[in-house]
Amino acid sequence: MTVGVPGSSQTPGGALTLHVDADGQARYDAIVHQGRRSGQRVQSQFKDLVPLSERDDPKDQKRSLERPSSEEVQQTTDRTRAALEQIVHGKIKSSQPKNVPTTSGSTSYLRYTPASQGPDGTKQRIIKMTDVVEDPLEPPRHRFKKVPAGPPSPPPPVLRSPPRKVTAQEQKEWMVPPCISNWKNNKGYTIPLDKRLAADGRGLKDVYINDNFAQFSEALHLADRHAREEVRQRNQMQEKIAAKEKAMREENLRMLAQRAREERAGIAQPSGSRLAAGGGEMPAAMANYGSSDSEEEEDEAVAERNRLREERRRERERDLRMSNMGKEQRARVFAKEQNRDISEKVALGLAKPTMSKESMTDARLFNRESLSNTFGDDDSYNLYDKPLFQGSSAAAAIYRRPGTGGGDDIYGGGTEDGISAALENDRFGLGKTKGFEGAQHQERRTGPVQFEKDANDPFAIDQFLDEAKRGTKRAGLEEPAGAKRARE
Repeated sequence: MTVGVPGSSQTPGGALTLHVDADGQARYDAIVHQGRRSGQRVQSQFKDLVPLSERDDPKDQKRSLERPSSEEVQQTTDRTRAALEQIVHGKIKSSQPKNVPTTSGSTSYLRYTPASQGPDGTKQRIIKMTDVVEDPLEPPRHRFKKVPAGPPSPPPPVLRSPPRKVTAQEQKEWMVPPCISNWKNNKGYTIPLDKRLAADGRGLKDVYINDNFAQFSEALHLADRHAREEVRQRNQMQEKIAAKEKAMREENLRMLAQRAREERAGIAQPSGSRLAAGGGEMPAAMANYGSSDSEEEEDEAVAERNRLREERRRERERDLRMSNMGKEQRARVFAKEQNRDISEKVALGLAKPTMSKESMTDARLFNRESLSNTFGDDDSYNLYDKPLFQGSSAAAAIYRRPGTGGGDDIYGGGTEDGISAALENDRFGLGKTKGFEGAQHQERRTGPVQFEKDANDPFAIDQFLDEAKRGTKRAGLEEPAGAKRARE
């Protein structure tokens, strides 16, 4: 019964009632329009952010964005200019003391018709209204009071996405490491290394490798490949030139050999006799010259001569190297050649075949025991069961220099014999000086250096201590058994 009666609202406090728009949908932005004037526009919906050209709800007159015509623009411009000129002229005249500023509409006439007729019976009156001239020095008649400020501008629309659960990756990204100092730790906490590195912030910056490193490596690779290709082409060209020169030398030698054979066989004739013969018949020895059989025989002979020539060249080079060797190195080469297997000698061409059956097998392979029996105990030091050199000639050649200045030129006079001869000469009085103590009694070494086995207890101290611990007496202090019995 109280519906529509003022003051009969059931909503407690100042809560707003639910409003609906023209389409019957609830208006949840009514609170935003609270305290606003009727003509003020507040953008509180999502459609206010959409351009008019893309919206479907506004009408055609609102959607039309046609520009005004030139006549309308001119009329608006004239009205604006006239209003601005009137304001400017009034301010200019007020600044001049000889002119009294006139207010717009200072005098106006009004037709007044009273509601009730007066005693004089007049029905209408014409009233002249004039503004009273104000004294500029008169104090203000009204007291200005501060009015509370009006409501602020409407808040902007807040568009939020629907709530969603936070993932572990997002939690990790929002994790801000605490500030950890590298110098101070007043509380004495134990800070893990990963936390210290995270506080440093070095993991937040990506490692950037300059592209110039890859370009530099690629340039080096291309330069190396280009250089290798040039070296390969140069080597091929040198090989071709060498092969061509070798072929020319072989052809020259073949022609010289052929000429020598012809002269030896008496086939060749002087050029004068050959010209004189003119159209004579060909000798019988030259009848078959140039046939395939003769060419094959000549090729075989040339190959055989080349093989013999190469063998003799290798022998000459080997003899030259042997002559340039010292006696020590020559002895090593001889010993190495003597101890070669028969297979190595055959491969090197040093084996001399004989008809004896005893040399058909290697005698060193006979009367050999197994490998395990040849090893001794771990405590023994007999790693080498045979001396280094079987004969004494090799050792003497290695460890003894030639007597009469054979090696002084090679070693610059620094051999033992050269030094001894210089000391015996005593040109500068060096023989009178005293040498090392005991050096004059040392014998000359004729073999390799020999070492003595290091005894752990050279003075038998450990044995003496063991006997003292066991309590045994020495032989000179032992009492006879008869004396012990007599004492009892």
